[in-house]
Amino acid sequence: MVVLSVPAEVTVILLDIEGTTTPIAFVKDILFPYIKENVKEYLQTHWEEEECQQDVNLLRKQAEEDSHLDGAVPIPAASGNGADDPQRVIQAVVDNVCWQMSLDRKTTALKQLQGHMWRAAFKAGSMKAEFFEDVVPAVRKWREAGMKVYIYSSGSVEAQKLLFGHSTEGDIHELVDGHFDTKIGHKVESESYRKIASSIGCSTNNILFLTDVTREASAAEEADVHVAVVVRPGNAGLTDDEKTYFSLITSFSELYLPSSA
Repeated sequence: MVVLSVPAEVTVILLDIEGTTTPIAFVKDILFPYIKENVKEYLQTHWEEEECQQDVNLLRKQAEEDSHLDGAVPIPAASGNGADDPQRVIQAVVDNVCWQMSLDRKTTALKQLQGHMWRAAFKAGSMKAEFFEDVVPAVRKWREAGMKVYIYSSGSVEAQKLLFGHSTEGDIHELVDGHFDTKIGHKVESESYRKIASSIGCSTNNILFLTDVTREASAAEEADVHVAVVVRPGNAGLTDDEKTYFSLITSFSELYLPSSA
């Protein structure tokens, strides 16, 4: 087994989710298709609720900002004329959501609606989050060794908490000290990692960031964060240069904490 020794100054382990703790297949084949297949029914069921209207208003604002983009789908305001008016707006929201998802966009408006839909599915017990089998034992071990564990994902904090609260391993959210999403900044921008360190109350070189995306790893490294690239089944392949340059692990069990020796 390859062993990667964690630098002595590291006190925080920052984890990506998709392709790192959780199989990409779970996200691509279960989470995202669920949205496309159920968004119309969800909107029809929850349309009168304030939270749903807030989600729609945020999507409408995003659609206005996107109006210059090719294929952008506008969302009209409700006119209040006739019983078919909500259906017209709902269909526009459905079309907009599917358009954004087809481009793999990560807008806050889209993530917010997705998070609320997943919450309903997880709480109904119709979905459980999958984690690689090495994740939970390793995180428990890190915490016993005095490490703090945080999550940084493009999925909303609410969606992250759902995954950890409704997993195939049960409710494991107590294993995580805190969550960050793109509200703190995008994952390919080094400034985001400085803000995360500041929010946690540590130096950037006290953090080890585990991700499967080399652009994120490079951004973190620019901020003086330690990084390891996680190689998992189904993840995008790495170039020879990336394999040579980055520290690679295929399982969390390959991390060696000097403090736990």
